[in-house]
Amino acid sequence: MIFQRSGSGKRDDPRGDGSGADNSGPGNVRRALPLLPLRDIVLFPHMVVPLFVGRPRSVRALEAAMEGSKDIFLAAQKKAKTKDPAPEDIFRTGTLGTIVQLLRLSDGTVKVLVEGKKRIRVESFLPKEGYFYCEGTTVDEPVVEALECEALMRSVQDSFEGYARLNKRIPPEMVLTVRTVEDPSRLADTVVVHLSSLKLRDRQEVLEILHPLRRLERLLALMNTEIEILQVERRIRSRVKKQMERSQKEYYLNEQMQAIQKELGERDENRSELDSLAELLEQKALPDGAKAKALGELKKLKMMQPISAEATVVRNYLDWVLHLPWGHHNAVQTDLKDAMEVLETDHHGLERVKDRVLEHLAVQTLVRKSQGTDGPGPVLCLVGPPGVGKTSLARSIARATGRAFVRLSLGGVRDEAEIRGHRRTYIGAMPGRLVQSLRRAGSDNPVFLLDEIDKMASDFRGDPAAALLEVLDPEQNNAFHDHFLDMDYDLSKVMFITTANSLKGIPLPLRDRMEIVELSGYTDIEKEVIGHTYLIPRQLEKSGLTGQDVEIQEGTVRSLIRSYTRESGVRSLERRIGELFRKFARLRLERGDSDPFTVAPGDLETYLGPAKFRLEQTGDRDEVGLTTGLAYTQTGGTTLECEVSVVPGKGKLVITGLLEKGMQESAQAAMSYVRSRQRSLGLDDGFYQDNDFHIHFPEFVPKDGPSAGITMATSLASALMRIPVRKNVAMTGEITLGGRVLPVGGLKEKLLAAVRAGVETVLVPQDNEKDLKEVPQEVFGSLRVVLVRHMDAVLREALRLNDPEALLGHGEDAVEYPGEDAVAYPENPVDGPPGPPSPQ
Repeated sequence: MIFQRSGSGKRDDPRGDGSGADNSGPGNVRRALPLLPLRDIVLFPHMVVPLFVGRPRSVRALEAAMEGSKDIFLAAQKKAKTKDPAPEDIFRTGTLGTIVQLLRLSDGTVKVLVEGKKRIRVESFLPKEGYFYCEGTTVDEPVVEALECEALMRSVQDSFEGYARLNKRIPPEMVLTVRTVEDPSRLADTVVVHLSSLKLRDRQEVLEILHPLRRLERLLALMNTEIEILQVERRIRSRVKKQMERSQKEYYLNEQMQAIQKELGERDENRSELDSLAELLEQKALPDGAKAKALGELKKLKMMQPISAEATVVRNYLDWVLHLPWGHHNAVQTDLKDAMEVLETDHHGLERVKDRVLEHLAVQTLVRKSQGTDGPGPVLCLVGPPGVGKTSLARSIARATGRAFVRLSLGGVRDEAEIRGHRRTYIGAMPGRLVQSLRRAGSDNPVFLLDEIDKMASDFRGDPAAALLEVLDPEQNNAFHDHFLDMDYDLSKVMFITTANSLKGIPLPLRDRMEIVELSGYTDIEKEVIGHTYLIPRQLEKSGLTGQDVEIQEGTVRSLIRSYTRESGVRSLERRIGELFRKFARLRLERGDSDPFTVAPGDLETYLGPAKFRLEQTGDRDEVGLTTGLAYTQTGGTTLECEVSVVPGKGKLVITGLLEKGMQESAQAAMSYVRSRQRSLGLDDGFYQDNDFHIHFPEFVPKDGPSAGITMATSLASALMRIPVRKNVAMTGEITLGGRVLPVGGLKEKLLAAVRAGVETVLVPQDNEKDLKEVPQEVFGSLRVVLVRHMDAVLREALRLNDPEALLGHGEDAVEYPGEDAVAYPENPVDGPPGPPSPQ
């Protein structure tokens, strides 16, 4: 029995691949048609495939075919990445196809449905502009013997059925379709299409084999190779599945897992890690309760599967426990002389804080001698305006005492878990920032700075200030309990230092656990010393300059302080110095020389622009109803103007200037005092009912506190009496309904603000005399301080009266306060220290 292919009627060619067949036979037809190069696909006869065509040359080839018989040559490119192929980039064996359907898409591409008809061999490329136009010959296949063909077809069909069982992407209907194919050539072309994992060159090789039997043999070899690969993949998947099932069993059978790993010859890295954890726990000096808990967690970890989420949580917990500095502390420096040298080197002034640090060192030394251990660490709270050196002072204390230093900023902290940590039941739980900082410090007795403690807040997540009560209590912090660790940690050896700009934001229970040390603002002389000693050398180094590059004349830093800064600290001063040196660095590079820059007070305007502030901040002349007061804010002391206007009306009192309730009540008390003294002040009986009074503080900043009481009373009296207030007088003090002057706070900062504003005389309450001892003596060299006990004395000093005694010194009101009502302090002002030497 012979299988006869339509066409030539020839037997097998000698080469066995059909290439030697006579292409000029009756079945071989030579035609000239457009050619469409295919990328990464080979089209076989009897194959219908959709193609998306986007290259302009390919689109024009399709258009030319549609204009003709709709027949087209299709051949694969040798490399799919070639965007504009040449004739040598295209295989010479392809397929004659017919365009079944063509659809133009909105993006300019063309979707075409092509059906393969016959194999073709491209003979030559004909000249055609815009697309490939080729002359090719359709090739008929030779006749094959039935017996051999039948055997090969059965083998191919059986192998394809086995391939389909392994490859789930082939539908079962395709196996039945392949069984019904009786043509060997069509069988080969049908099967090869469904071998999806074949490479392009393998498919092209099958296409080029013209003899059906040789094609079936090659296809059978390729398919058997694919079957072997799929079988290996199946075995791998089966083995992985079994390993996963075994892993689930190992979760409960830890000993069985160890035996399997030993049998496989694998290294038990997890067991080695657990052994190292156990060894570290034994070496760590943990308290008894903490060690028992840690060993319990390690025992649980040994029973867990290493890849489980719970094992990761326990391992992370043990890592935190092991890396905390249990019992590891730095040797504390107890030499008071060395500590004092460090503090004096790093900071100018701040004598009270330095004394407190030295007292702590002395106590620690004596306790260690008597008891052999350190006593409870102190809790200092450094309160002062920004820029006075609170944070840098804490660093200096750490260096002076030989302790490690760690800083924790509490500004904006609202969550209690930031202090106590999260419980391990939460995903991503971590210890509190307190424990994290101790791990970074590496010792259990560092200097721990809790910065900006007055900036904390509370919300639905708890109150972090309440969590700090245990931390900052020397009687309780020896057993601080972190929620994540779930064990007590001893914080009693830690030297806690907190900083704040104001005590107002610190809760009273927390404030009671700290020793408050107030840091006042610097005087101009102190700022000048700090500028020469610390700021100028530091900014020279940051700017890449040296002391020989800049020559600063005497008085330059003083002019810089008074004309370009207005602050209690020295941050703005350092920024101005840095700005000045940066300009020098630029000029040094532009000029290219090494001549030093000389800076005199008159040169500052050239480099820094016009002066930002005037030294004389008070009024230019005495004015009616305008009084200069003194106030204390979080940024230090400041002057405060109070003006009063009296207009005809019905006794209405208006108070403006962004005032809090405390100042509004002080204004009402000031008005009551004026009304009670109307006869002594020479006012008409009906002055209150016939006029409206407007008290105003011009600067639009929040103002609170009762210290402006005498200031408002003075402005009211001046406006009603039409007597001007002395422009060189400032005052502070609370007033009562009877006119008594009560003490106020922040006196040192207020006096410094008065000096900066060019005030000559300051009126302060008599009861604040004790606070004047803390004011630098150089302040009194340029300032006259008058102590007053009653409002009458304030008016005598503040108003420009022709006969003060005739106006206020008679009548029953004169005996409300005994003794002298105004005392100059001190009688002989102490001269300030000489100016600092030049750094050159």
